[in-house]
Amino acid sequence: RTILACRSRERGQAAVEEIQRATGNPNVLLRIVDISNMASVRRFAKQIQQEEKRLDILVNNAGVTGLPFSITSEGLEQTFATNYLGPFLLTNLLLDTMKGSAPARIVNVSSFRHVGGMVNVKHLAGEERPKNFDQCYSSTKLMNILFTNELARRLQATGVTANSLNPGIVRTEIMRHFNWLIRLLFSIASIFFTSAEEGAASTIYCAVSEEVADITGKYFDSDCRLVLPSAAARDPGLERKLWEESERLTGLTESGRM
Repeated sequence: RTILACRSRERGQAAVEEIQRATGNPNVLLRIVDISNMASVRRFAKQIQQEEKRLDILVNNAGVTGLPFSITSEGLEQTFATNYLGPFLLTNLLLDTMKGSAPARIVNVSSFRHVGGMVNVKHLAGEERPKNFDQCYSSTKLMNILFTNELARRLQATGVTANSLNPGIVRTEIMRHFNWLIRLLFSIASIFFTSAEEGAASTIYCAVSEEVADITGKYFDSDCRLVLPSAAARDPGLERKLWEESERLTGLTESGRM
């Protein structure tokens, strides 16, 4: 039984039907969630808890770039809410279900671009702006790794693992929010990129490979190899600082419950 969480019902349903045709598995379900909206995330998590007895694998793969600087109705910066805070909240809300399903795995999709990121907690609520789109996106991907590392530490001895990964340079629609010239250049260059199917290799590897069953708090590259992320992504002080601020902004208590 697989659940696909998506913001767009039309796109999500098309993806569900494609997966069902390719796998022959009819138990692929669509659930709607706006990952940038914490209220929507809470509703989605509650629905999953009510409908599902088990949750063996959770893959967080939300990623946008090129959005104009914008503050959501909940007081969060749009890109940081989508790429980082929404997945942070969702994961924490589903932890009890995953612990009850152990062994279970959490997989957070980051990017090689994390090396250009920085951790400024004032970016999360838009109190300060990143220099540009590139720094904004890169910073969210750095935060994905820091979050994963701290999560893995907190989940020790629970039977739930957490790892992050770089899928590589993948041919997707991620540049759709940029102007036409950048989209054109990206489209031309994309002939050298990997396909979406090939780009999913490291995600699938972390989610189901027996070789990763006992590995946690690590970072994998697009060839499914264990590698070291940037020095900033391995800073325990940053991990704790980011976690505490993320708890505050998403309304989590120390126990991880709302």
